[in-house]
This record gives sequence, C-alpha cells and structure tokens, in this order.
Amino acid sequence: MASMKLGTKPEAFHREGQTWQCTSGLPSDVTIEIGEMSFNLHKFPLLSRSGLLAKQIGEQASDDGTVQVLQLCDLPGGAKTFELIAKFCYGVKIELTAMNIVTVRCAAEFLQMNDDIVEGNLVSHAEAFLNEIFGNWSDTIKALETCEEVLSQAEELRIVSRCVNSLAMKACADPQLFNRHVSPRNDNKEKESRILWNGISTSAKAQSLGDRWWYEDVSYLGLSFYKMFIQAVETVGMKPENIAGSLVVYARKYIPLMNRQFSFKDANSAKPGNNVSTPSEADQRALLEELVELLPCQKGVMQTKFLVRLLRVAMLLQASLSCRENLEKRVGVQLDQASLDDLLIPNLGYSVETLYDIDCFQRILDYFLSTEQISSAPYSPNVVDENQLVESSDSLTAITVVANLVDGYLADVAPDVNFKLSKFQSLGSAVPDYARPLSDGIYRAVDIYLKAHPWLTDLEREQICRLMNCQKLSLEASTHAAQNERLPLRVIVQVLFFEQLRLRTSISGLFFISENLENSQNLRQVGCAQSDGMDEVKARVLELEKDCQGMKQELRRVVKRKRRWSLFGILK
Repeated sequence: MASMKLGTKPEAFHREGQTWQCTSGLPSDVTIEIGEMSFNLHKFPLLSRSGLLAKQIGEQASDDGTVQVLQLCDLPGGAKTFELIAKFCYGVKIELTAMNIVTVRCAAEFLQMNDDIVEGNLVSHAEAFLNEIFGNWSDTIKALETCEEVLSQAEELRIVSRCVNSLAMKACADPQLFNRHVSPRNDNKEKESRILWNGISTSAKAQSLGDRWWYEDVSYLGLSFYKMFIQAVETVGMKPENIAGSLVVYARKYIPLMNRQFSFKDANSAKPGNNVSTPSEADQRALLEELVELLPCQKGVMQTKFLVRLLRVAMLLQASLSCRENLEKRVGVQLDQASLDDLLIPNLGYSVETLYDIDCFQRILDYFLSTEQISSAPYSPNVVDENQLVESSDSLTAITVVANLVDGYLADVAPDVNFKLSKFQSLGSAVPDYARPLSDGIYRAVDIYLKAHPWLTDLEREQICRLMNCQKLSLEASTHAAQNERLPLRVIVQVLFFEQLRLRTSISGLFFISENLENSQNLRQVGCAQSDGMDEVKARVLELEKDCQGMKQELRRVVKRKRRWSLFGILK
C-alpha cells in the first residue's frame, strides 16, 4: 500500500479517556470538541494552518485569558481524522495512506488548509498523494470505498469521479501496464492455492484471468459506486461481454437467490430473509432492479440461462413490472440459445392455475417472433446478396430451434389438466409451419394433451390436430398416428392417405430407375454385381407393394372400429 509521511517531530500527544492532551509543556488555550472527544491544544499552530479555525478563534477572542472552546461536529472524518490534522499542524510525524487520504483531504478542505494560508499546506499534500493513489489499482479501490464515510464532500471535491474514472481506464487496459497488487481480501485464497516445489511457488498468477481480472475486486464496491464504475467502463469502450461477466459476479455475490436451486416450494414458501446474514427481500429486489438496468443491450453477450434465472428471481422477489418485462424481452431476443429446462418456469402467481407460467413463455415467444425478419417462405428467389442469404439461413436456423423448443415445452406442459386448449393452440400456432421440418414434435405434444384431456369434444380434437402437418410426419410417427385411437377419424385418414401417397411416389421412383436400367445399352456389359443390384431393387418394390396393401387393410379396420364406436355411443 502506498503511503506519504509528513512532519518530523516526535509524538507530542497522549490520550486520557475522551481527551487528547498536547505534551509541549505550555498550558492549553483552546479546546476543540468533536462529538464526545476533546482536544486541548494551542492557538498558534492552528491559526498558522487553518483559515476556518483562525476565523472562529478571532471571533471568540477575549482578554480574560480563559480557554476558548470550539465545536467542530461537522468535520468530515470526525475525531479520528482531526487527530491527524492536529499532529500535522504541530509538525508531528503522520502517515497518509489509501485508507485515510479521502477523509483527510475532505477535512483539510473543510478547515480551509490551503496554500493561501501557508505554502505546502495539507490540501496540496493530500492532492499530491491522491494523484499517486490513482496510479495504483488496489489503492484506488480502497480509497473509493472510504468515500462512503464522507460521500457529499468527496463528491463535491470530485474524488469519487476521479477514483471511478481511474479504475475504468485501468480495467480497459492491460493490467501489466500499471501497478496492480492483489487485493488483501484474496490473500488467504492465494495462500491456500500456493504449492511449493523445491522452494519454488507453483501457484497460478493473479493476472492469469485475462480480461476478467478485475471482476472480484470491483464486486466489493457498494451499489452506487459499482453503477458508476460500470457506466464509466462502458463509456471508455469496455467489451459488452466483460461488462456482462462482471454483472454476473456481482449479482451472484449479493443476491443469494441467484445461487439457489429452484423448486415449486419457492412459489408459496421458502422465502428468503430467514437467515440474519441474508439480505432482506427489499434489498435484494432493489439491487436486482438496478442491475437489470445495467445489462448490456447487445444480443448474446449474456447467457440466456443467466437471464432466465434473473427472471425467476425477479418473480420470486416480486420485482417491478418494468423489470420483469425487460428480462422477458432480453430472453425473447435470444430464445434460440435457451434450453427447455430453463424455460419451464414455475407459476409463482397468487391465482395459480397451471403448474408452469405459460403466459410468461408466451410473451417471451412473442418477443422472439417480433424480432425475426424472416418472410413467410423459408427462401426467396429474389434474394441475390450473399450476406442476405447467410442472414436468412441463420434466422431460419434460429426459428427452427425455437420451434423445437415450443414443441418440447408443449409436450412437458400438456399433462397439466388446467392447461386450456386455447393457450395450447396459441402457443402451437405461433411458430410458422416452415419452421418445422418434421411435425413429430408437435404430434407428440398433441398426443400427450389428448391423453391428459379425455373430455375434449370431437370438434376440439380436430382443432388441436390442425397444429400438425400430416405430410411432415416421419414413418415412425405416421405408423403411431395411424393406430392412435385418440386422434379423430379424419386425421387418421389423412395420415394414411399421405403415407400411401408417399409410398406410391417411392414405388414410382423405383420403377423409373428399374426401367432405365433395363433399357440401358451398357446393361449387357455390367457384371454379376449389377444383376444382383437389380434383383434387390425388384425385391424392394415387392416389399413396398405388400406394405401398401397392409396399410389399406389397416385403414379399413380403423374405419370399421370408428363406426362401431359411434354406434355404441348412440345406443348408450
């Protein structure tokens, strides 16, 4: 830690209870009272250094020889700081450090100890040492933290802003270019990680964290100073990714809920604040709302997983509506980077209808779709710019990923008996059809929903089945759907029709290949290997024909069963 030594005389003060006495041998003629502490001093050393004390002593001067009593209750730093100032006035040795320089500088300004009184006064010494402090990272951190004690005076003297700007410039620069020491708060951890081999330390260097080296140090700053620092580094040109990383460290440090595993118990119980060391809900809520405002606006600089966790905590702490909307929009913008488990947010509302907060997911999905610039068709022949083609491809990939997320979300939420049909349809239809190369995912969600809601009418069943495209079902899904008694008869017929159409197309293609092979002039020159290949093609055609006949028979059986069910329902 940097320091500045002033004065040459030996110690000339001693304390007796709540009183400081000067041991110069001369009787005291002025008493300075600061709170409960009294300083029995002499006028001349004070008059020669402080314009304020000179003025007050002159106003109360008397000829009767009584000791004057002055009150300095508003002195920045209080009695502890005045002890240093009194010693400076007497020329006694004192030491300025990063831990006391701010209060000394503010007190010197308050007492008018500038060079107008005498050259080389305390203000000029304090300013010179402050400039030295600003060249050292850890000392600047310590000085900024002490500004809390004398905040109004430190702001008026621009000490706070100078500290913040100094830290911001260093955080954006190479740490090797300035004198940066490891914070004492990290010394114990560093000692624990230190391994000696033949007397040589093998511990990782403190500066091996790359751009993240300053995260831990600034996390000890109070919220107001931390906000100023983040705004300063953003102005200087800090990468948004680094700002986001620092915010993550700060949030996890001071919002305990950010580090908890969420469960459905959190909706009604397990409220924070039971532990004495845990910040109150109000403090955590205020901190979270402030940090959300500091989040970088750029897409992708902060992990979607962390944004969703912030959203969950905001819900649990009942943060402001604007805060929750801000987080929902940020998650929505990069929804394609989210995982399904993160999006299954428990419903924390007072009137809980569904197990998961489906309305929240709907809003997040709407924000994502509103930011997509994809047309209703996945490819437009008018697009000729290569960059536009790449952007269109990226957007199509993103919306396809989101479509899979929606289908997975619907499948997980579908078993909830309170999940209304209208909301299911709204979520399922929000994603355009071209975003689903296959309809297997939405078919699975529809099937689970129909199983969990057996009371749906035939009309409602047909409505929900319109969400899937029967032409995009895989062979496995088509086979399952053709035998699924929960599906309406019309849907089963469509599935069988498109599967038969697909089968016919395949057979026609095989026959076309077969005819070309038979009419080829080079067929005679082909060896036994090609003859065997031709036999395999013919065998495949025969298998497909058998499959086609089997599907026709299955269709007849399904139709007969449906008719029997209808008749049974009428008789009943």
